[in-house]
Amino acid sequence: MQRLPFATQRLPSRAVISVAGEGAKEFLQNLVTADIDTLEPGQATYSALLQPQGKILFDFFILAENGRYAIDCSKAQKADLLKRLSFYKLRAKVSLSDSDEDVGIAPVKPANGLSYTDPRAAQLGARLIARKGDLPQGDAEAYRGGRIRLGIADTDEDIGSGELFPHEANLDQLGAVSFKKGCFIGQEVVSRMEHRGTARNRIVPVYSPKGSAAKGSVVTADGKTIGTVLSSSDRDALALIRLDRLKDAVGAQEGLLTEAGPIYVRKPGWARFDVALPKDDE
Repeated sequence: MQRLPFATQRLPSRAVISVAGEGAKEFLQNLVTADIDTLEPGQATYSALLQPQGKILFDFFILAENGRYAIDCSKAQKADLLKRLSFYKLRAKVSLSDSDEDVGIAPVKPANGLSYTDPRAAQLGARLIARKGDLPQGDAEAYRGGRIRLGIADTDEDIGSGELFPHEANLDQLGAVSFKKGCFIGQEVVSRMEHRGTARNRIVPVYSPKGSAAKGSVVTADGKTIGTVLSSSDRDALALIRLDRLKDAVGAQEGLLTEAGPIYVRKPGWARFDVALPKDDE
């Protein structure tokens, strides 16, 4: 397995929230989509906090430590996430705090320090949590481009808040949703989508050979909209695609178009869902 070619660096778009106290595990277990009950110190999971209606409010990583859980989240969403967690705290024996730490990335997990292998895809290397100022600045485009080619969505660029269901952002594929644990916020809706197979939209990687497809560009087949472009890096991009309409387009041998020209859908190597591709692309 080949890892992405990027240097150890700080991710300025990320921040850390600390959840501590004797009730921290139970508090998080009853709220978030992932099962954190068996996380040992040094282990991490990808997870999310949903609306009661099932859409993603916040996606993040939870790292278990001795004495706390560190939440690696979007810096832009940190204040709102902390407020939402505080809303659910009630009488729980838990303390919530804005941790003054930086989040970074490294090609491989270092021997020392607070780090964990990215639970979504090992090719993304390790994620680091360090004291403010300890991580170097860097050019994150190599990492970002690799993330997009792997089909991994980003909180700020692709997922947002209150817009997508977990299945649409592939959280069910990336270990962020447990269908075996007890209840969590939005669980009924997400479980129904899983068991009925009603997730029609998925974020998938796409390739635009004639130029970069701009964020928000409409993806069409025979003049009919089947998706929208999200983040892009050169000619690679992520797009939210209606898979049933993609299947119809492939069956009718209709090409996909954006304002930048033709676009080709790819199936991520980690995906367990079906993606209709022309025979030449399979």
